[in-house]
Amino acid sequence: MDPKAAVLVNSDLPYGHILCHEKWRTSSLLQGLKDGGVKILFEKELGVTDFHLPSKTRLLYVSECDIIAGNSYKRKLVRYRNASSSFQELVLVERTRLSEQYFSALQRFVVFDLGLSLLPVSGPTEASQLITQIVHGEGRENPFRRKTSGRLLDSVTLTLIQQIPGVGRIKALTLMHNFPSLKEISNASPAELEAVVGEGSAQQIHSFFHVNFITGT
Repeated sequence: MDPKAAVLVNSDLPYGHILCHEKWRTSSLLQGLKDGGVKILFEKELGVTDFHLPSKTRLLYVSECDIIAGNSYKRKLVRYRNASSSFQELVLVERTRLSEQYFSALQRFVVFDLGLSLLPVSGPTEASQLITQIVHGEGRENPFRRKTSGRLLDSVTLTLIQQIPGVGRIKALTLMHNFPSLKEISNASPAELEAVVGEGSAQQIHSFFHVNFITGT
């Protein structure tokens, strides 16, 4: 690994930059990132990781082809989870018409078995938009701070929560202010959620985790 790249991998990237595996150099996803104003640095030796983002976040991309081809991508996910790292791990998964039948099982494997954060995308275009949002979001101060630690709430988790139907930025921030982690939000009862976001949103949030994740419907 290039010494400069090693320094970037083990520290935080400058605002607006990502470190990208060389294999993505000519992809449409990378072009979307460039169009979004993201500065891209390339490295061949990132292991199973596809992208390193600011605030010590790394990302693995699971494509429609990976899912349909079989279970080899699961071994890759396990290696990704087991890699010794102080980084927050995020998994982007292509949820398409062809991969839909496998998605619920994959979602449970990633979130419950491996304990990783999963974000579904329709393809490279949406993936580049979400990565751009995460990268540029690091430069804006979040108005909500945890009273116990005083640290800024994580923009990756904010992006994940906003994928729940009916939850916009304000409700997502409110949830993050009241629950320490995504796991605690998913484990919260409807009554606990209702006290924070109201009855209608509470039911939607509870159903999102317990219907999609547990029953696979």
